[in-house]
Amino acid sequence: MGPFSVAALAIIGVFTIAALKEYNKHKGRVELDELVSVKAELEKLRERVATLEQLVTDKSYQLKDEIDKL
Repeated sequence: MGPFSVAALAIIGVFTIAALKEYNKHKGRVELDELVSVKAELEKLRERVATLEQLVTDKSYQLKDEIDKL
């Protein structure tokens, strides 16, 4: 291998490493955005479950269910 080949490989290697770093940085950003949206959706679902639990454990709901069974 001559000096030109070594220099060319070094330059290609530097550009490859720089491209990989940018790709990983962008990938991390996308995952962070997705994480934020998933957390927001999870919070909404928790609120809905809490509301449903209140409805189901309400005495009037249970009484109506017993009347419907008769």
